[in-house]
Amino acid sequence: MNSQSGIEVYIKEQASWIERELQRSLPEGWDVPGALRESMMYSLMAGGKRLRPILVLAASDALGGDRESALPAALAVEMIHTYSLIHDDLPAMDNDDFRRGKPTNHKVYGEAMAILAGDALLTHAFYTLVQAYRKHGVAPDRIADLVEELSKLAGAPGMVGGQAADMQGEQGLTRIEELEYIHLHKTSDLIVFSLKAGGRIAGATDGQLAALEKFGACVGLAFQIQDDILDLIGDEQKLGKPVKSDLKQQKVTYPYFIGIEASRAKVAELTDEAKKAIREGGFDQPERLLQLADYLLNRDH
Repeated sequence: MNSQSGIEVYIKEQASWIERELQRSLPEGWDVPGALRESMMYSLMAGGKRLRPILVLAASDALGGDRESALPAALAVEMIHTYSLIHDDLPAMDNDDFRRGKPTNHKVYGEAMAILAGDALLTHAFYTLVQAYRKHGVAPDRIADLVEELSKLAGAPGMVGGQAADMQGEQGLTRIEELEYIHLHKTSDLIVFSLKAGGRIAGATDGQLAALEKFGACVGLAFQIQDDILDLIGDEQKLGKPVKSDLKQQKVTYPYFIGIEASRAKVAELTDEAKKAIREGGFDQPERLLQLADYLLNRDH
């Protein structure tokens, strides 16, 4: 089995496990209004690459960690990601009708319920994260570090700040540094959290956490630049959403600033930087992280 087919099998296996656990992540015994539960699960179970939770598990694997202990963090980060997509799709934000080939949450359940479903997934993520201590005995100080870091990287100085800058940027970005700020916070920060969460739970050293942070920042920026490229030249059926949406919304992207070929070269450069950080980070089993970096470099959806 070559490395490409090997990583595809790994991704498929991890995604299946994550989806089974997501399906039962909202306790049946909780008295939750039916429409809210349905709206939450509609988006949470809508598929997707499950990249962020897979990165949590891969970082844990790189250190020989206990995968069950890392699972609550993997589920939590997918809840945060899903809530952000629900809110991103709203008419006041990106105003999208489709996500992953299906009608967006507000198109099915209405704007008010979509907002509440996003709110509920955001808060449920922190409940889920704490289960790493409750069910798996992860040390309380590590849980405190995880809660603190997720609050920051998903909040105003992180993902939400990147979203705010993205909205402001629709009025016209003039420098590529402004676009990089948006991508690093809107996309990279949650990827950085995913990697460091898996690392923390597996007992990473400060040096290994720094390597995971560098890897995440580079991979996250490369991921978003690749999204910019695919929005222009990707296959609409594979992407599950209309192409050229950035162009229609007159959003400034990397290809706008430097062209498609230079954008592709930037993705390759960032991937090399990411892999270098892992190779020099002192990990016992770095192979999956290195393979994931190459997989993302070559993705078409």
